[in-house]
Amino acid sequence: MGKPTAWQLTPLTDDTANENETAIVLTPEQRSALLAASTDDARLFFRGLELTGARPSELAAATVGHFENGRLRLAHRKGKPPVWKVRYSELGPEGLKFFEAVAGGRDAAEYLFTDAGKQWTRGRWAEEVRAAVANHKGKPPLPDGIGAYAFRHARISELLQLHNVDPLTVAAQTGTSVAMIEKAYLKFIPSAMRAKLAGVKES
Repeated sequence: MGKPTAWQLTPLTDDTANENETAIVLTPEQRSALLAASTDDARLFFRGLELTGARPSELAAATVGHFENGRLRLAHRKGKPPVWKVRYSELGPEGLKFFEAVAGGRDAAEYLFTDAGKQWTRGRWAEEVRAAVANHKGKPPLPDGIGAYAFRHARISELLQLHNVDPLTVAAQTGTSVAMIEKAYLKFIPSAMRAKLAGVKES
């Protein structure tokens, strides 16, 4: 829905991990290709990001016990001074099935996703993204500068533009703010709104 250029979004300012990492929105086909080229542990971790829109650091810290009653507890530090912000991300049918399989039969204190049995770190998930890009062959072509945040951006983009979830709900689910969403996405709303209005039958 909306213009194809809507997929080329500037990063949300609170979503870039650091000045050297730029979040890029990938199409579903590009994400599938990247997952296929990833190692088993990385594939699970990246798929979790894709289904939740979580920051990589949030998902790396999530334990089996944080997945309960169809929701995933996530937390990140925000503000000055930084304080923990906790939220509960709701999961759709596909997400529920995935997380049930990942968490099934495991101890509540274990990390949901591990890197060869250890907690994921920023350096390691960055290495795994680069390795997956290098392993990818053929189509679709992948853009330069891909980071793990590309999965988060794609989730936010698709919730807004394809699934028509309102910005307030998207902000709450992904732990960002409506202001940040507006900053990155507002320029695409008019075209999408016109497309919706074209199908409205006025009284």
